[in-house]
Amino acid sequence: MLRVHFSDADLARTRLCGASDPLWDIAISLHRFQTRHGRWAHAEWHRTTRRRLREKGLERALRRVLLPLYPRAAYFPDFLTPFQGSEGLDAGLEAVLAAPPSRVRNEVAQLDRVVGAPSWAGRLAERAVREEFVQLLRAYHDVAVAPYEDQVHARIEAERAARCRDLMDGGVEGMLASLGPSMRWERPVLHAAYHPSVDRDLYLDGRGMLLVPSYFLLQKPITFADPGLPPVLVYPLAHEPAAPPLSDDPGAPLTALIGRARAAALCAIAHGATTGEIARAAGVSASSASRHATALRDAGLITSRRHGANVLHTLTPVGASVLRAAVRPGHQRDTRTPHSDGR
Repeated sequence: MLRVHFSDADLARTRLCGASDPLWDIAISLHRFQTRHGRWAHAEWHRTTRRRLREKGLERALRRVLLPLYPRAAYFPDFLTPFQGSEGLDAGLEAVLAAPPSRVRNEVAQLDRVVGAPSWAGRLAERAVREEFVQLLRAYHDVAVAPYEDQVHARIEAERAARCRDLMDGGVEGMLASLGPSMRWERPVLHAAYHPSVDRDLYLDGRGMLLVPSYFLLQKPITFADPGLPPVLVYPLAHEPAAPPLSDDPGAPLTALIGRARAAALCAIAHGATTGEIARAAGVSASSASRHATALRDAGLITSRRHGANVLHTLTPVGASVLRAAVRPGHQRDTRTPHSDGR
C-alpha cells in the first residue's frame, strides 16, 4: 500500500500532466511484455509490436538489455524515468544521459539487491555506454510507442476532460477521489494499491504532485522509489472492452435516429476522439466529420475543445446515455473481461 500525504499547500500545487510521458510509456510498455495478466487490454499492440521489434532486429536487445533493466517488480531505477520526460521524449532522454554516474551506480546496485541486475548494468555509469543505451531507448520508442501516439493522445485527452470535470465539481480533492478503483481519497491521504511487497508513506512536504495518466499501465499506480525526487504518481487509465459495434442492420436504433455516419461518429467519440479520428471511424472526409461533430454538439450529445492543433470531442452525460440506450442486447458482442491470459 502507498499512502500519499497532502497538505493544503500540496493540494494547491497538484496538477495533471498535459500529455503522456514518453519515458514512462517506454518503461510501462516493457512491463506489458512481462506478464499475460490483462493482455486483452493491449492485445493488438502486443502482437504488432512484437512483429515490428523482430523486423527491426530489436528482439535480442529487448530480452538482454531492456527487460532486465525494467523488471515488472517492486523496483526499477528512477533515473530511467526522469521528471523531465513530462516535457517530451528528447528532454527525457537528455535527462537519462545527464544522470550523475554516482546516482546510476547506486540505483543499479539497488536493482541488483531487490531483483537482480545484469552483470553489465554497472557500466551504464559510463557516458559512452549510456549514449548507446539512449539510442536503443529511442529505437524502441519509435517501434513500440510512436505508432500509437494518436491513440494514446486521444485516451489521455478524454481522461483529462473527465478529470477536469471532477476538478470543476469538487476541486483538487474531487479529482483525487476520482482517479480509479485502485486509489481512495481520505483527506488528507491518498491510499493507493501498490506492489504487494511495498508498504510506504510518501510525504509531499509542500511540493505538490504531478499526476500522469498512463495508457499502458494496468491496475496499480507507480511512483519514484526515491522520496527526494519531484513527486509523480503515474496511474492507469480505465481499460474496458471496446464499445459494441453498430449492427449492419440499417434499422438499428441509433442509426435510425441520427443516421449511420453520425451514429459512427458518436461511437468513435465514446472514449474521446479528434475530428480526424471521427473521419476515419465514419469513413467520411474531415469536413464532413466536422459538420457531424457540430450537429452532435448542437444537440447536446458531445462537447468539443481545442488542444494544440486538434479539437477533442468527448461525450456529455446525455450523449453517453443515448449511446448506451441505443445498443440493444441483440446487437452486442460479448463484452465480458476476457481471461485468455490464463489467469
